[in-house]
Amino acid sequence: MAEVTALYRYPVKGLSAEPLPALTLARASGLAFDREYALALGTTAFDPQNPEPLDKGYFLMLRSNEVLAALATRFDPETGQLTITRDGATLLSEDLTRPEGREAVERFFEAYVGPAAKGRPRLVRAADHKFTDGSVISPAFMRAVSLINLASVRALEERTGGAIHPLRFRANIYVDGLEPWAEMDWVGREVTVAGLRLRGLARTPRCAAVDVNPETARRDTNLPKALKRHFDHVDLGIYLEVLSDGAVAVGDRLNVMPQAEDAA
Repeated sequence: MAEVTALYRYPVKGLSAEPLPALTLARASGLAFDREYALALGTTAFDPQNPEPLDKGYFLMLRSNEVLAALATRFDPETGQLTITRDGATLLSEDLTRPEGREAVERFFEAYVGPAAKGRPRLVRAADHKFTDGSVISPAFMRAVSLINLASVRALEERTGGAIHPLRFRANIYVDGLEPWAEMDWVGREVTVAGLRLRGLARTPRCAAVDVNPETARRDTNLPKALKRHFDHVDLGIYLEVLSDGAVAVGDRLNVMPQAEDAA
């Protein structure tokens, strides 16, 4: 039996994970305050009144801006307060519901990232819109959550000969107790966790973002290349579509419904 071992959300695209004891999911909107905000590059055109999904390359993100991994961020949905720390010291704490608070965040990242921000980045948000990587594929992918099978991470560690921090993969749900790569066969199958119904949408292909060490903010691996070399694919993890409203908590058991031919 697979068990949920950790849960995370990422309120601002590209910034640090927030561990939570439970996540509340909704079929209509996915995970609240996950990739709710993004820092659009100074050259990016984004209209909050008419939002269109954009490739992650239009925003600050780890694939191009590994310096982001050196920051620890915390967002309070009730107050709108975003706090940024580094090595335990608070660098910024601003209210994102106020224009001056958003401007302070933008100016911070303009100075912190430097020329790679392509000018002053804009902190953007839009109603019923999420800045997930899959948003460019379909609305279902925009609202999807991501899952990592820790046994697959260990299988990759065995082949590469080094420790791999699971947070490199920036998933919402981490599970253990499965066979390595079992999640690769979940596409189109229903997954249940404590009464919550999900369905496998697609395997998660990996890019250079996973090469950034979340503890050191250094690019110290080439995991997509290692995946291709050792397993003949570049996938690790799976996107799950939310089929019903409900909650998942650390310690919950996960079940995968059999395929039709399996049940026959």
